[in-house]
Amino acid sequence: MSLPQNVHVSSHPCLHAKLSLIRSESTTPRETRGLVHDIATILGVEAFAGLKLTKTGTDRTPLGVEYETQSIDPADLALVPILRSGLGMVDALNDLLPTPVPVYHLGLFREKATLQPVEYYNNLPFHRSELSPASPASLNQGTNSAAASLAVLLDPVIATGATAEAAIQLLRDWGVKKVIMLSVLASEDGVKRAAGTWAEGVEVWAGAIDAGVNEKGMIVPGLGDIGDRLFVAIGK
Repeated sequence: MSLPQNVHVSSHPCLHAKLSLIRSESTTPRETRGLVHDIATILGVEAFAGLKLTKTGTDRTPLGVEYETQSIDPADLALVPILRSGLGMVDALNDLLPTPVPVYHLGLFREKATLQPVEYYNNLPFHRSELSPASPASLNQGTNSAAASLAVLLDPVIATGATAEAAIQLLRDWGVKKVIMLSVLASEDGVKRAAGTWAEGVEVWAGAIDAGVNEKGMIVPGLGDIGDRLFVAIGK
């Protein structure tokens, strides 16, 4: 399987053992939620290994010894789950990160006949920067100062890649400098489509990749409708 350089597939044995469990039709919703959480944690550890550290000051240990404190860079990082199923990954990433970060939501669903994404919710904040009239940048009417530098896009499944493509484009238009997308499972064509949306600005991290999708746009063998399985619901 030939994949773009900005696609990373986990080789962690614990992740693949958990993925084998989540594929099973006998796995309960409670177990599914736990497995998605665990897989998202492993993916987050692998994806965030490339982040940098920055010095933030000093503190003291219980023994009274002064030490230098550090945090991750960029500090203006945001989690962006795609509704519904992306919500199943949020707690894992929030637990992993050293400090609380904003969580913004994108609501996208695939239209049944065309399998194309339809946006129904978007709470990405927007604030136009005030620029000096003398500034050449004012010709571009400023930038969105509310945009995060790094957006971590969460969706357990990348099937056709259309939803991922739309979400990445929304984040790019919002003003992020980079997108890291985490998915439990992807199809080969879907992950290539997602990674190619903004090749220089996107990294996709997937637990595993299956060969293709069926006529309904579901990954085969896949793991079913993960949103329905997470929330004991029947979707569109």
